Amino acid sequence: MIRVLLNISSPALRAGLRALLSSDKTIKVVNDSLEEENEADVMITSAPLGPASRVDNETDSPPSAAILLLSDDQFNVHEMRRSHRVWGVLPTDASAEELTAAIHALSQGLIVGTSTLLFESESEPLEHGPLTERELEVLGLLARGLANKQIAVELGISEHTVKFHVSSIYTKLNVTNRTEAVRAGLRGGWIAL
Repeated sequence: MIRVLLNISSPALRAGLRALLSSDKTIKVVNDSLEEENEADVMITSAPLGPASRVDNETDSPPSAAILLLSDDQFNVHEMRRSHRVWGVLPTDASAEELTAAIHALSQGLIVGTSTLLFESESEPLEHGPLTERELEVLGLLARGLANKQIAVELGISEHTVKFHVSSIYTKLNVTNRTEAVRAGLRGGWIAL
């Protein structure tokens, strides 16, 4: 069961989200008691949060809850990302399927959202982490499901060099296969699907 806290100021929006989420039997909205709120897995918010109301403050959100921001304002998203622990961003007109899929992904520790809202530009990830620029490119192509030969053609390098980069990615991310590497890249926010 995924426990979701709705930190939404609008009563109408909060009621709508509660009704929408009630259709998924694996999601439980926990806004009723303080004890349940401290155990939430995901918090959904739509309000811009200023410096005085940081999301990671113990009174504002459960420390372990992943945060899903509903916003169309790219500037607000990037400011939130710099000063708060935002793990997911969806536009305010996201469908019911997108919202529930985002909640499930966040509960698994993944970062979700459209690349235009998550990243300042599609080619600029949240941070580089332990990987070099070229390794990030290779990881992004691994995430698209490309084989080594296809990655080599795409990047204009030899297949042997691709194998070297893939091996380096595995070592740096402490993984043993492509799926684990992509998952680590998504969790780290270094790539987006």
